[in-house]
Amino acid sequence: MAPRSLPQTKKRKIEHDSGSTKRIKSLETGLIEAVHKSESLNALADLLEILQTAKDAQTVSKSIYALYRTFVVVITNGKLGLGGDDVAKLVKAWLLGQLNTYVDFLCGVLKDDEKTLRISALQILFSLQRHLSTSYSASPSSLSKPQPQFHLSHFRKIVSALLLCPRSPRPGSESPDDQLLDLDVASLFYETWFSVHDDIRWFFLRESVTLLNAHQTHSTLPLNLLSILERLTTFPTEPSELNAWWVSEMGTPPPKPRRSKMNGGDASDSDVEDPETKVNEDPEDDWRKYFEDEPAPPEAPKAKVPGVRLHQMTVHQSLHSLASHRAVFTRTWLALLPRLPKAKDADKLVVRVLNIMHRGILPHLTRPVLVMDWIGACVDYGGSVGLLALNGLFILMKDYNLDYPSFYTRLYAFLDRDVLHLKHRARFFRMTELFLSSTHLPATLLASFIKRLSRLSLSAPPAAIIMLIPFTYNILKKHPALMVMIHNSNVGDEYTDPFLSGEPNPTNTRALESSLWELVSHRSHYHATVSALCKVFAEPFTKPNYPLEDFLDHTYATLFDTEANRKIKREPALALDLPKGFISFPTSAVSVEQEGDSLNSAFSQNGDVVSELWSFA
Repeated sequence: MAPRSLPQTKKRKIEHDSGSTKRIKSLETGLIEAVHKSESLNALADLLEILQTAKDAQTVSKSIYALYRTFVVVITNGKLGLGGDDVAKLVKAWLLGQLNTYVDFLCGVLKDDEKTLRISALQILFSLQRHLSTSYSASPSSLSKPQPQFHLSHFRKIVSALLLCPRSPRPGSESPDDQLLDLDVASLFYETWFSVHDDIRWFFLRESVTLLNAHQTHSTLPLNLLSILERLTTFPTEPSELNAWWVSEMGTPPPKPRRSKMNGGDASDSDVEDPETKVNEDPEDDWRKYFEDEPAPPEAPKAKVPGVRLHQMTVHQSLHSLASHRAVFTRTWLALLPRLPKAKDADKLVVRVLNIMHRGILPHLTRPVLVMDWIGACVDYGGSVGLLALNGLFILMKDYNLDYPSFYTRLYAFLDRDVLHLKHRARFFRMTELFLSSTHLPATLLASFIKRLSRLSLSAPPAAIIMLIPFTYNILKKHPALMVMIHNSNVGDEYTDPFLSGEPNPTNTRALESSLWELVSHRSHYHATVSALCKVFAEPFTKPNYPLEDFLDHTYATLFDTEANRKIKREPALALDLPKGFISFPTSAVSVEQEGDSLNSAFSQNGDVVSELWSFA
């Protein structure tokens, strides 16, 4: 057998990988020893070069873990702590530059096409967050007692990577440049940190607002943020529930806030940034003061307040304040909601928000009425979006005392010819039953709704009529003043319907003077179920209310299956014995009328016109 002329690529690749692994391990071991002996750490740049130039995922994975273990040793040995002489500050500045390069690479890997690299990068980033914060908390300072610190500049990079989703820097990566947060990364972040640790959630919500304001034209930022916020099913409702901390130092009870003078107080934040990367804060970015009431004038008498204002708290105190958590939650949603109509697939995003509005957003806002304008604007979308927006407005009216006089006028506008044909028909009836459930609504208003629906039923499919009849029966039974619409004995032979179908105001339609003759017409409906249900209006109203859920999900398919599977008590007649000599189809060729005779004298021969017209051979 002739020898192979081509090299064995697989073996060569294995040897190359083995060589890279040995070099990575050697550099890691040397760096850890150098940290303990306070020797040169220049090999850190070589290890970073391997990471940045490696194409295969295995080499990248080994490199990022080697660098992670190295930087953990550097951090825990105080190489990045505050203070020190000039030489120590130069070394620290160089190490911070190497760390920033490493962190930037990890942030990009969150968008890599290799799932293992994405998961590893996110876990390492949050582990570094804990080590950096602990190191800064333990660093000596001018204060007599060390204060808990949260490394803010590192966390800002994590938030930017999660929401902006830059492309992976790995040369061999084929990840798409769509700037969308991957589902596995979002799930891991939510399940491991965002929904568990109070400090991570608080800082993430606060920094998200900064990103939203800084990237007004970013198309996918609102979508990425929404994909995280919509998962939040639990939120602290009691101060005792603030008990889970990723940075354990933040869990220490803060000192009680002292009430400062109106113009005084210089409490400092307990989140830190590197001196080399710190930027000046915007004096207008007073997120805590935004949710406070205006202070009383100096001449006003001072009232005793049980607590202290949020904008006078330190960050450490804010983390242990339930009002502060609600404030950052509110500010995040108020910054996100106006961006959704401008994003791609705006209708879908708005629907996702409205679906969780009543249970996941409104109960945790500082003032739920702040979202009234946005919800009211969503009503103009119409269709399922507008219907969900009406549900949000109804919750604000019922639970939060919102005054919205035109609510039922807006709801009445949804009753058009399409509402009984569209796919959100069942949802509409569920919500409309809830909206009209109050016994304090005027009879003229309710009469307009059931009259408009009965008029629309004339052109509705059977499944919609089956929903409409129990719906109308329940309203009539709950509001006896409407019974005149089906039992009016004063109507003469000539009847003109006074209902004003084109009137947009439901209180001016004269529906109470009209009748539900449209429903009576369905007694002759071709579908047996519809005609049987209509008979309920001619009987005494002694039956209990119909459970509307039993009628909402009917379609043509379910109606057909019901008829096809229905048990028949008596078999229908399918055949008939004809008498002898009966001619069913006489043929024109043999049916001849003799001249001079009457029509009754015609004679015919037996024949079948069907067999003569078509051949079945």
